[in-house]
Amino acid sequence: MNTATVSMAVTPTVLSTFLSHYLNRKPLRERPTAHLSYDEGLHLIRSFLEFASHHTVEELQAFTSQWVPHPQWVKVDEVEIPETKLVEAANVLQEQLGPDGIRKVGGRNWWQWRKPGSPLKAEWIEMKADYHERKKTGDPGKRVMLYVHGGAYYFGSVDEHRYQMQRHARKLKARVFAPEYRLAPQFPFPCGLQDCLAAYLHLLTTQDPTTIILAGDSAGGGMVLSMLVTMRDRGIPLPAGAILISPWVDLTHSFPSVSGDCPLDYIPKHGFHHKPSKAWPPLNADEYASLAEQVAKNNKPGQTKLMKPASVEAKSLPQDLGQLNATEAEDGKSLAGSLAETSYISINLDGKEVKLKDQIQMYTTNELLSHPLVSPVMQPSLGGLPPLLIMTGGGEILRDEQIYLAHKCANPSKYPPPESAMHDSAREQLERYRPTDVQLQVWDDLCHVAPTLSFTRPAKYMYRSVAQFGAWALARAQGTGIEILDDDTISVISSSSSSSDTEGANKTTRDKAKSDENVKSEVGKAGDPLPPFKNHMIRQQVSRHGVITPLAPATELPGCTIDRNDIGVVKEVPVRRWLEVRSQWDKRFGSVRAKIHKRRLKEMAAGYVGFDGETPPPAALASRRKAGDDLVEKRKAKSMGLALWSLWGSKHDEATVNREHEAGKAPEMKVATTVEGEGARSPSDIKKQEKDVAKRELRKSRSRSKTKIVRDESQITDEDGINENTPISQLMAKREGKARETGPPPSPGSNLLTPSYLPPETGVTGKRPIVSGIAVPFSLNKEADTASMITLTSALDQPSRVASPRPLSPETDAVATTSAAVVAASTEKAKDEVVDPEAIKEQGPIVTDYFQSATRGPEAGGIESSETPWATGPETTPVVGNGGVKGSNNTAPGTPRIIVNGAAGTLARPPLETFVTAQEDLPTTK
Repeated sequence: MNTATVSMAVTPTVLSTFLSHYLNRKPLRERPTAHLSYDEGLHLIRSFLEFASHHTVEELQAFTSQWVPHPQWVKVDEVEIPETKLVEAANVLQEQLGPDGIRKVGGRNWWQWRKPGSPLKAEWIEMKADYHERKKTGDPGKRVMLYVHGGAYYFGSVDEHRYQMQRHARKLKARVFAPEYRLAPQFPFPCGLQDCLAAYLHLLTTQDPTTIILAGDSAGGGMVLSMLVTMRDRGIPLPAGAILISPWVDLTHSFPSVSGDCPLDYIPKHGFHHKPSKAWPPLNADEYASLAEQVAKNNKPGQTKLMKPASVEAKSLPQDLGQLNATEAEDGKSLAGSLAETSYISINLDGKEVKLKDQIQMYTTNELLSHPLVSPVMQPSLGGLPPLLIMTGGGEILRDEQIYLAHKCANPSKYPPPESAMHDSAREQLERYRPTDVQLQVWDDLCHVAPTLSFTRPAKYMYRSVAQFGAWALARAQGTGIEILDDDTISVISSSSSSSDTEGANKTTRDKAKSDENVKSEVGKAGDPLPPFKNHMIRQQVSRHGVITPLAPATELPGCTIDRNDIGVVKEVPVRRWLEVRSQWDKRFGSVRAKIHKRRLKEMAAGYVGFDGETPPPAALASRRKAGDDLVEKRKAKSMGLALWSLWGSKHDEATVNREHEAGKAPEMKVATTVEGEGARSPSDIKKQEKDVAKRELRKSRSRSKTKIVRDESQITDEDGINENTPISQLMAKREGKARETGPPPSPGSNLLTPSYLPPETGVTGKRPIVSGIAVPFSLNKEADTASMITLTSALDQPSRVASPRPLSPETDAVATTSAAVVAASTEKAKDEVVDPEAIKEQGPIVTDYFQSATRGPEAGGIESSETPWATGPETTPVVGNGGVKGSNNTAPGTPRIIVNGAAGTLARPPLETFVTAQEDLPTTK
């Protein structure tokens, strides 16, 4: 594969699409293919994948990994991930896999092996203007996007996807960090996952996790989700958020949309097939056993005819992939038992149970297709993750699993894994993690990873939505405002002339959306506030024009109504399609595959370099290493084809950068010289004015470039509408309402002050006051329940506060007198002369029969209401007993007692202390 052959293969498609687009315009109405650029791009990718299937996996990998030059306004730096981070990531993965997972993977070490001289590298991608501005201000960079590219886990590269990453960097004013992870089938699961985890761990050495968001498309989206789950379970700091663009999260193809027809998508409905090579397809169990038998008999390759075994065999086997058992060799010492074999997949075809012997996915073996780190929809719980944006194409073949994924994240308990996977640890996860907040966008009729067609109008809206969510997630995590470019006047989304006939329908849809007050009518951009989450979700259906309408209820979505026990179970239609095309490829390339088998037989006879008893997957390069093999990576060559594709995808960004530069310029002023004449104008000036007028007409509806501040506006709330920014007054009101629902508080009575009583709204120690469920270090206009809640407050400024325990009966109501009131009445001279605080202190404690006489009343010889009681000091607190007050003007020798309901109690009442306030220190006159 090279630029010339690819161009020759796709040119007929480009021409035929151009003609059919204008000849058959009517069927294209109301669909994204109404735009010529989108229609051309969709058919071009579809044609490219069809052409690539007639070449080997290695050829496709080499073509998509070629060097692609980047624009001059983009800064790219290559870095190398330290070996220590790879080791750390490997340890994390081993803990996450557990003993059973390590056994199924085939060992601990083989997936850590890399080609000699091939360290893990990554690229920093940033706009040059943003880089220079950041360096001037000394900003270390508080916006980082770790982007994992897609490509079905087996092709693609950072070079191929850079034109997409640079737009994310421009719109978010961020730095993009993109790792070059190892690809299957040479490096199957968990090789790529280890590399991506190592890249994130490396970022944490220089970045705070609140400054990082993860993003990925297709297989990269599935990889990001597995990274998040691993980090959640292993206690690694989670990023601010994640963006999943058409994530591939179910490698078993068990959802309905995979079995249907998707004419608006470019993903082959029969899966990926390629010309046979050393890398793919791997030997199945029968083929491996046949070659091993020849090696054991020391036969020469030409002496035994290599018979191709059947790909399928009728046999009754369970259909659930989670119940598959790896085939074990009868003789553990045989050569065939030294390597892992492809497990069987069973399926019911035409009423017969059929076991499929060949490996169907390049990323991993059949046995591991339902592993939670391979197919994240099989995770027990997807709660406890940072906020997610999941973008789905309504016309793509994988849409149902993506819609299910979003609802599973937001409501883990409603979407548990199949019953066969519900073990104790799964139930524990469902109870431990809170729901994840998810923004789900289903884009009408769009294909898989529509941002790949970055030059199209629908893709431009998708990039805006990504920037809007990313800016909000970073602002929320950092708890501060983030300045972002208000690109409505700079990044202009122009209309396509080929879709003019649909503008009327677009206006109708827009007006319908605006009529709904609860719906934001258009896709927001970076700087616009995010809509609030409801039940941990923002559910949106988006048209190709960026018009938002509510998404249908979950009960009407096929992906959400599938039986939980059918998830992870292969279906008849996808397998039948795969077998039909595989049969065609076997006939077409039968001789090529026979040559591959003969070459493999020679290699097996010579011997492979093993990993101390480990069993790597049959497709893994680690399982067929030869001593002395030269596995050094070749130098990348420049790809003209990918460069042209990248140039096409970067056209919009380049125009936007130029507009931004022009908008930032100050207006030019010209002073007429004597040569040109006072007030006269030169012909060159007049010509320049004409150009300026044309530019102003083009931008007459656009204002100058400006920025916006993005802040978290409390979009995330719990079921009660409470979040971290809810005012305390609302919290108290809500909790008081709950308290009233549970019943009235305990009435004042006999046991409130007993040593064993613990008020329901008191802290664990019984000493910290809690008002309406909110702990405070002081009382808030609330009568004290216990002695530990007494505060020394003056009634001169806050008469409503109390400084004594709550009265327990009418007889003791008079005891509840504030200390400030006692001080004010401490002497009769305070009415007629200047109050001297020192004189009050020198008078010493005075005790009166106030308590006893106050309870008896004036008829019984008590004190009348107009009489002022005497103050009591800390050492002269009166003792109230059955007989009244013991002693007058005497120090109380014993512990104070309290009358409860007319009877003398044995409980101690805290003393009332005399103290001096700031106001009492000031001399006052009558």
